[in-house]
Amino acid sequence: MPVALLLLLALSIAIRIDAEESSGVCDFKPGLKPRPHSVSILEFGAVGDGKTLNTLAFQNAIFYLKSFTDKGGAQLYVPPGKWLTGSFSLTSHLTLFLEKGAVILGSQDPSHWDLVDPLPSYGRGIELPGKRYRSLINGDMLTDVVVTGDNGTIDGQGSVWWDWFESRSLNYSRPHLVEFTSSDHVVVSNLTFLNAPAYNIHPVYCSNVLVQNISVSAPGESPYTIGIVPDSSNNVCIEDSLIKVGYDAISLKSGWDEYGIAYDRPTQDVHIRRVYLQSSSGSSIAFGSEMSGGISNVYVEQVYLYNSFSGIEFRTTKGRGGYIKRVIISNVELKNINMAFGAIGDCGSHPDDSFDPNAIPILDQITLQNVIGSNITTAGNFTGLAESPFTSICLFNVSLTIPATSTSWTCSNVIGFSELVSPEPCPELNSSYSNSSSICYSILNSYGKSVNL
Repeated sequence: MPVALLLLLALSIAIRIDAEESSGVCDFKPGLKPRPHSVSILEFGAVGDGKTLNTLAFQNAIFYLKSFTDKGGAQLYVPPGKWLTGSFSLTSHLTLFLEKGAVILGSQDPSHWDLVDPLPSYGRGIELPGKRYRSLINGDMLTDVVVTGDNGTIDGQGSVWWDWFESRSLNYSRPHLVEFTSSDHVVVSNLTFLNAPAYNIHPVYCSNVLVQNISVSAPGESPYTIGIVPDSSNNVCIEDSLIKVGYDAISLKSGWDEYGIAYDRPTQDVHIRRVYLQSSSGSSIAFGSEMSGGISNVYVEQVYLYNSFSGIEFRTTKGRGGYIKRVIISNVELKNINMAFGAIGDCGSHPDDSFDPNAIPILDQITLQNVIGSNITTAGNFTGLAESPFTSICLFNVSLTIPATSTSWTCSNVIGFSELVSPEPCPELNSSYSNSSSICYSILNSYGKSVNL
């Protein structure tokens, strides 16, 4: 982790473009206060040999610590060792602290992972109809909960889950490493996450979420492993982190087709900064394709995207409904990327046959500025919907190094404006359409003063 932080420091210096300091969610995050009570997992009979199952020890410890929720809260301390466990739930006003050398290992026996109902905004498991496996560390309807440490590790031992997924032998959708639902004031920090069965960190229906100073890693060939997934959540800060996974590094979502439309909980007011992202088969930063509750007011700055199939991608399709709008992405460096930018209107599947094909999504007011890229195969693919073209796609000060034999841009059903962009974008993004240009300049001028989410 110290090496990671040095890289991030170098990144923030290397790609910073002179501008007035902006402000966003990350600038208003609260400080963490120490808990007045603390116990060790050892006091509940846990054995850190990597073989003994400690699920009951974690459950008993957390049940005991519930008694301190009205006394300032408590900390569960995990010392160095390898602590094998199935899924367990946290409680409010709790800090789970992993000491340096502490490794929480997810059991490779699926019977050690509880089954839970699908999320209401999805209507079914993401991968299979019906129930899903509960995440390794989880919490529902909590407030003031912290998962942190001195660079301790949470290892999902996901290889068996990847094999089962690829062989189609699973009966339920794969679990995640950490998931909070309907919770407020959530912090995940100072940890290493390895080998998640699917997602690493999944806040859903949450408010005031801070993910800070973490390292996430899964093999490039691991199927659909994702780093951080803010899902129908608001006031989210993600900063100072390194993520290398099989699919998307950071993916913003908000529900799936008719279920997401009915649940109607958007993802909004998200701030992402100083992150170092790699995604082997997906996108370093993705929006959707499950975005039926809407995604808006997202600010991304000072990011380094490398060795990825796609740099930044917006995904949706007919039947989603919802919107992706008011997104500003600034001060970006890309290196060794197949496609720098994408906005695709026919991406993603449906949960069932009950989706409404007339639920047409909206993509509007997307700004990409101060971007440099080297060894880029394709600059961008912006393919909107004939029924709902993507509008106000704004590109300012973008310089990408593209092989002479490559196709630079592909555009259809999109209206935008560009200035100081190389290679020259397609006519749809070089439009003199007055409304689009005025909106783009308005956004740019707003950024020059401050960005308030």
